[in-house]
Amino acid sequence: MRIPTFEELQKDLEELRKKYGGTIHFGFIHPGAAPSEPEEEKEKPVKLEFNLKPKDIKEYLDRFVIKQDEAKKALAIAICDHYNHIMECERNPKAREEEYTKPNILIIGPTGVGKTYMVRLIAKLIGVPFVKADATKFSETGYVGGNVEDLVRDLVVQADGNIKLAEYGIIYLDEIDKIATAPNIIGRDVSGRGVQVNLLKLMEETEIDLSALHDVASQLRAVAEFQRKGKIERQIVNTKHILFIVSGAFPGLEDIIKRRLNKRGIGFGADIKSKAERFEYLKHVTAQDLIEYGFEPEFVGRLPVRIVCEELTEEDLYEILKRSEGSIIKQYQRSFRAYGIEAIFSDEALREIARQAHKEGTGARALVTVCERVLRDYKFELPSTDIKRFVVTEEVVRDPEGELRKILSDPEYNEMMVARELLKEYSAEFAHKHNISIKFDDEAVRKIAKLASQRGVDPREICREILRDYEYGLNLIKKNTGRSEFVITGEVVDDPDGTLERWIKESYSER
Repeated sequence: MRIPTFEELQKDLEELRKKYGGTIHFGFIHPGAAPSEPEEEKEKPVKLEFNLKPKDIKEYLDRFVIKQDEAKKALAIAICDHYNHIMECERNPKAREEEYTKPNILIIGPTGVGKTYMVRLIAKLIGVPFVKADATKFSETGYVGGNVEDLVRDLVVQADGNIKLAEYGIIYLDEIDKIATAPNIIGRDVSGRGVQVNLLKLMEETEIDLSALHDVASQLRAVAEFQRKGKIERQIVNTKHILFIVSGAFPGLEDIIKRRLNKRGIGFGADIKSKAERFEYLKHVTAQDLIEYGFEPEFVGRLPVRIVCEELTEEDLYEILKRSEGSIIKQYQRSFRAYGIEAIFSDEALREIARQAHKEGTGARALVTVCERVLRDYKFELPSTDIKRFVVTEEVVRDPEGELRKILSDPEYNEMMVARELLKEYSAEFAHKHNISIKFDDEAVRKIAKLASQRGVDPREICREILRDYEYGLNLIKKNTGRSEFVITGEVVDDPDGTLERWIKESYSER
C-alpha cells in the first residue's frame, strides 16, 4: 500500500474539515510500521544563566525606553525574583517543592508608551523565548477563535523546539482589558470569562500537549513523526515557570477607582479630564477595582504585580527620537544608507516630528506614522538621483513635498542645507572642546558649501582647515574682552589668518 505524501495528507484533511466542520479530529495509524525501536532523540541541553540585579535591568531599559521609571523598577524586581527562583530550582531540586507564587504581571497604560517594548527587551536580555499576542484573538475552547494553549506551543517554536528552554519563556498578552466580562452579558461569554478561565489554567502549573488536536499542522507533524519513528511520542510543556505578562489601556478604570476613593469633583458627574489626573488615579488600582471592571477574582489573583505606565508628552517623544538606542530615526538612516545616501536629521526636525506625533495621540507609535508620511516620497525619489546627502529639516517635516522639489531642482540648495547642519555639529564640537561659541552666517555657510563641493570633502573638513588657529586666537580675545561668542563670516572663509589678526588687534583696544 502506497504511503501518502505530506502534501496529499494536508489536502485530504482540509477537504474533510470543509465537509464535516471544525469539530472533527483525526488520528493516524501507519499501515507499514516496523516493530523495531525508533531512534531516540536527545533533548537539547539548556544552560540558562541569570545573574542580573534589578538595577542592571533598569539601566538596560533606560538605554531604549524613555520615562516609565517606576514601571521599569517594578518589572526589573519581578523579573529578578522569578528567574532567581528558577536558578535556585536548577541548583537545588528540593526548591521545586517549596511554595512559590509566580510574579505574573499586569501592566496598565495607554497605547505606545513602551509596554510591549520593555518586555521584549527583557526577554532578549535574559535569553529566553518570547511570545506576544492580543487577547482578543482567543475564545473559549470549542468556539471560533484561537486557543490560549497555542501560546505555549508558540514558545516552543520560538525556542527552536527546545521544550526545556520554552518552559522558562515569557508570554505577553496585550489588550487584556478587552476580555473583561461585560456586565450585561446573558448566557455564556465565550470571549470574556471563558478566556479568563483558560488563561488561569496556564498561569497556574499545568501541562500542555504539543500535539494540538484542533490544529491540522500538528496532526500532519504527528503523521510525519509516525512515518519516521514508528510511534508518536507525547511531548509535554509544563507552565510552572513560564512568566505571564498582560497589559491593556483599561479605559474607564479610573472612574471605578475614583468612586472608591470618594474623590468626585464638585458638582454632579464631574469627569477626570487630564491624562495626568487619570494616571494618578490608576496608581491606586486594587484587585477589587479590576474585579468590578469585569475580571474573575481568581484571574486577578494570579497577577500579583501591577504596574501603571505614564502617558508620553511631546518632550518624551523628542527624547525617544534623540536619545533612545531603538530610535526610529536610526531605522530610517539605515534605509537610506542602503542606497548610499546619508540622511541627517536636524534637532528642529526631531522636535517637529515629536510635535506632530503627539497630536496623533498614539504614543511612540505615532513617530513611525509621521516619519513615514514625511519621508515616503524621499525614499522613492532620492535613490534614483546623484544625491548622496540630505537633511531632514523642520521645513521638510512641515512641507515635505515642497522641500523635495527644491532639493531635486537645485543642487546648491541641498548642498547649503547639508553644510548648514554639519556646521552646527562642528560648532557644538568646538564649544564643547574650547568653551567658546561660534556661529556661521549665511555667507560663510554658502562659501564653505561651495568649497566642500568643489573639493569633494565634508564641510567640517573645510572648517578645521580655515579655523585651525582660531582656538588660540579666540581664547586670547576672550581673555582681553570677556567675549565668548563669535560669528564666522564670509570674510573669515576668504582670509582666515588676516581676519583673526585684525580681531586680536581690535581686542587689545577694547581692554
